[in-house]
Amino acid sequence: MDDTYKTVTGPAEGYVHEKKSKFLSFIFPVKSAEEAKEIVDAHRKKYYDARHVCWAYMLGWEREEYRLNDDGEPSGTAGKPILGQINSAELTDVLILVVRYFGGTLLGTGGLIKAYKEAAADAILHAVIVEKTVDDFVEIRFEYPLLNDVMRVLKQFESIRWTQDFRESCSMRLQVRRSLSPQLREMLSSVYGVEIE
Repeated sequence: MDDTYKTVTGPAEGYVHEKKSKFLSFIFPVKSAEEAKEIVDAHRKKYYDARHVCWAYMLGWEREEYRLNDDGEPSGTAGKPILGQINSAELTDVLILVVRYFGGTLLGTGGLIKAYKEAAADAILHAVIVEKTVDDFVEIRFEYPLLNDVMRVLKQFESIRWTQDFRESCSMRLQVRRSLSPQLREMLSSVYGVEIE
């Protein structure tokens, strides 16, 4: 099971100059379509004097949710090449937008595709890319005498994190890589008296 994905740690910028047109590119980590829209709107206001603000985003670890926008450029010449760069870098949970200042020379469809592709690639080049895991959450409850048995199971998993509440009985919220989740559940359920939610 593939339970990892690549994204960026923070914003980064790129730049391309093509026949007097300037292409400023920006990449952002985003978690939702609403967040992407807010960033696009903010950049439209900030670069109000630019001819075009074109963008594309990809969301979700399975990389199935995406949108793109040519913002008045000929269809397929801006959003598509930007999305193409997100795909070739295998990124998700990112928004790339490219602000174009028209330099007076028409670039034609080939020139536009090349410029938007290079601008998006330059933003990716300047970003810090990280690999993250897709995690499951497992809630467990047990009586205090079983704590040692539970901890013995948890210590067998390197990348596990948890929060605990040991006031009356013991309850824990475990965060584990999706590929390890079935094994963890199985090992915990073999400890008599542990309830898994």
